[in-house]
Amino acid sequence: MNHFLDIHTTDQAALRGMIDNARKMKDARQDRPKGAADDTQPLKDRMVALIFEKPSTRTRVSFDVGVRQMGGQTMVLSGNDMQLGHGETIADTARVLSRYVDMIMIRTFDESVLHEMAEYADVPVVNGLTDRTHPCQIMADVMTYEEHRGPIADKKVVWCGDGNNVCASFLHAAAQFGFDLTFTGPVQLDPEAEFVGLARKAGRSVTIERDAQKAVEGADLVVADTWVSMHDSQSSRERRHNMLRPYQVNEELMSHAKPDALFMHCLPAHRGEEVTSAVMDGPQSVIFDEAENRLHAQKAVMRWCLGV
Repeated sequence: MNHFLDIHTTDQAALRGMIDNARKMKDARQDRPKGAADDTQPLKDRMVALIFEKPSTRTRVSFDVGVRQMGGQTMVLSGNDMQLGHGETIADTARVLSRYVDMIMIRTFDESVLHEMAEYADVPVVNGLTDRTHPCQIMADVMTYEEHRGPIADKKVVWCGDGNNVCASFLHAAAQFGFDLTFTGPVQLDPEAEFVGLARKAGRSVTIERDAQKAVEGADLVVADTWVSMHDSQSSRERRHNMLRPYQVNEELMSHAKPDALFMHCLPAHRGEEVTSAVMDGPQSVIFDEAENRLHAQKAVMRWCLGV
């Protein structure tokens, strides 16, 4: 049994195997109807609990469809259904769910909920997102880069904006997949020093550059994410917009990257804020391939967790 909690806590060979398996499964689905089952049914007779304390579109649909394509069934539970930690403890919830299902995916706020679930569950637990990290997204991003441009090792990735949970998992991936990362954004939103240190300790270059144009020079991949959360107050949104406006990804900024640089965004995007429509819909954008690859990458993660 393997938990998939974070990229930096997962073996490098296992990560590479998941990416390779994801591409094989994607290739095998060519010319098949979207809703059709895979030729192999590795999750046949398996039940997967999908727990959402935080709302989701891509995570919910991609995990649900992925399980079904592999022959399994899903049980989707919201935070209101579960009341995690309010009454029954997370530990007891993990023990009970382990008697009913074969795997648990949880999308939650506090990282401690994920780790407590994994500590007490007798089935694999997958990190669908926490406030601190988002490893499944970055597995899809690595897969997407490599299917367009080949190995990501030794490439330059530039993160523009807020050093948030997705940025954190990119730093973890820099260490494990061997690429360099430049962060450009306001000092108030720098990525966690611990995660910067992990990548540097692994021998990767991590640069903090306040000038966005300088940051993207020589970039192979430019990545942005939303500036605001659905939970931010109006005053907080205004402050963040004022801080982050110099880091918008637009055609002028992309012109300073390599001519064949790609643009990614995990979506949903606020067009005209962190990125312009011209970039999102332009020739360097691979955002919809990236969104699709959540499905394939997560199928590979689930198979690794179950050893099937």
